[in-house]
Amino acid sequence: MSLRKKPSLAKLLVSAIYREEDRFEEARVRLSGLLGPVERTSDRFDFNLTDYYEEEMGAPLFRRFLVMEERVPRDFLASAKLQAEEVEALFSSAGKRTVNLDPGILSEENFLLATGKNFSHRIYLRDGVFADLTLIYRKGEYLPLPWTYPDYSSRGIRTFLAQVREGLRRA
Repeated sequence: MSLRKKPSLAKLLVSAIYREEDRFEEARVRLSGLLGPVERTSDRFDFNLTDYYEEEMGAPLFRRFLVMEERVPRDFLASAKLQAEEVEALFSSAGKRTVNLDPGILSEENFLLATGKNFSHRIYLRDGVFADLTLIYRKGEYLPLPWTYPDYSSRGIRTFLAQVREGLRRA
């Protein structure tokens, strides 16, 4: 029989897709009030691998990651998603989001994103929130899976996440 134990704490990240830098900054401040202080903000990634959000949010779009200071239990992912959705709604205009916020949990083993959409590789958490296994850590790097979104498969984002992982390991 296996013995259950609590897994190590993980880093909470929030991916923000946005068009206007001011809107990103407002969302960052609001999220830090809900989820705790932001330890680090990534450089801006051009978000040009898909036009999925352009009708709703306009173009050009950018992505930045907020790395929260405190490590969290891995089951916090659903709560983070619900709080991020509140911030998205707060900054919506005419029923359209001006910032898209996707929380994720980064551990030494993998990177999970929270989503409200079910699919075969997603695990239901609670309150309509699913965990998407986005990347796995193997052979010294985060690796994409067949269903990983193209931008998360990019070398730049995977390198950034590996740097966050190193900080997690040292903590």
